[in-house]
Amino acid sequence: MAKATTMRPRLLHGLLCLFLLVILLTFTSSSFASAGSGSGKVVTSLPGYDGRLPFYLETGYVEVDEDNGAELFYYFVESESGSADDVPFLLWLTGGDRCSVFSGLAYEIGPIRFVLEPYNGTLPRLRYNQNSWSQVSHILFIDSPVGAGFSFSRQPKGYDVGDISATLQLHEFLIKWFSDHPKYLASPFYIGGDSYAGKIAPFLAQIVSEGLGCYYLLLYERQLSIEEGRRPLINLKGYLVGNAATGESVDFNSRVPYAHGFGIISDQLYETILGHCQGEDYSNPSNALCAQALITFNNLISEVQQAQILLDTCVYASPLPNDANIRMKGSDGRRILKEEIEVGKLDHPPARPKFGCVTYGYYLSYYWANDKRTRDALGIKEGTKDEWVRCHDKDLPYSTDLGSVIKYHRNLTTRGYRALAYSGDHDLLVPHLGTQAWVRSLNFSVVDEWRAWHLGGQAAGFTISYANNMTFATIKGGGHTAPEYEPERCYAMFSRWILNRSL
Repeated sequence: MAKATTMRPRLLHGLLCLFLLVILLTFTSSSFASAGSGSGKVVTSLPGYDGRLPFYLETGYVEVDEDNGAELFYYFVESESGSADDVPFLLWLTGGDRCSVFSGLAYEIGPIRFVLEPYNGTLPRLRYNQNSWSQVSHILFIDSPVGAGFSFSRQPKGYDVGDISATLQLHEFLIKWFSDHPKYLASPFYIGGDSYAGKIAPFLAQIVSEGLGCYYLLLYERQLSIEEGRRPLINLKGYLVGNAATGESVDFNSRVPYAHGFGIISDQLYETILGHCQGEDYSNPSNALCAQALITFNNLISEVQQAQILLDTCVYASPLPNDANIRMKGSDGRRILKEEIEVGKLDHPPARPKFGCVTYGYYLSYYWANDKRTRDALGIKEGTKDEWVRCHDKDLPYSTDLGSVIKYHRNLTTRGYRALAYSGDHDLLVPHLGTQAWVRSLNFSVVDEWRAWHLGGQAAGFTISYANNMTFATIKGGGHTAPEYEPERCYAMFSRWILNRSL
């Protein structure tokens, strides 16, 4: 019996290897004629930025679907702390409706920011972000899935992807990118994402952790042309998710107690929902009385800026979860205002928010990214993207076929990978109450009780740590997503965690 017990993990691992190989062959069988990913371009200056960039920036493409000519665009920022083997390496993904990872680069954790000033027809200006996570980590930003940002497909079929196929394409991207950049292979590797990318990050981490050994065995057997010294054995150490979707009903259902706690809905409505919606998925209720109460609920929460409930409602174009478990059925979760439409050089100009709105920076990005000088500087391939948009709102096909990812959180942390889940405490789109609930559902013992963590002598949020290497933290004043609203606090949190220091 003891021998059988010992053999079971190996058998399960072998079956998982076989399963992953079948999937990888299905999606990527024709795309590994060579190990290389193509050429990257070192960018030393950007239009709108005064002087040379004070950081190393590389941009480029990696082909992930040879049959359809699909290529993912990336921005790579080398850490300002140098390129030694012990410098962490972070892959960063952005959620939303096929939103560009430029959101992460320019609004959240990257080294540039827009100078917020009224648009006057000239190229928007850029400045350096003092709270860039690149100060302590390399960051690889990828426009994923195909169609997001500057990523493209030469054949329409290449845009027809979903959670699983897009994640497998990211896996292929990493294999090819690290084959071309082997100097970073020794770095402790982490996968990060926010909002809807909170589903993709742990799934990708699972594939990387389980699939690479099996995958390279397959490459060896097929005698594909990857040199022995260039096989990318990624040094995966963990992952982090912010304001993260899970695919579980708790993501949406937690909005009800959160809205009640902040005085957005009344005691009476809260009690009505609890009474009539027991056991219901609030995003798709089958009970008529529950559905009616949730219509009232949805109308009330539309009166506040759900990304950060203390701010004024504005035209909203931030990355949002594109998932039935996140949104109320019949509502896209956004406050749509009748704002002036800017008629300019763009074929599809964005709605113009009032100056001072947090979304004004998103508006500026359209005029910056679609300027020919910007495209030339970034090395954008001619004819691949008629017009850059921050997010695609259902104009390209996408399958939400992953389901719940909580099992991947459990698998990874059980096996010793580090994990950080953090939430802005003023986010109504994916409230911290829901994140706390699924973290607790992993059923690991507490090793560091709930406490405040500090910055500058003041509480910057609250945190709790578990025996499975999982840390949960809130960001005081943070919204959806937290680094955009509280960059200094989020940088402090990330830099301490990624360097294995206590929050």
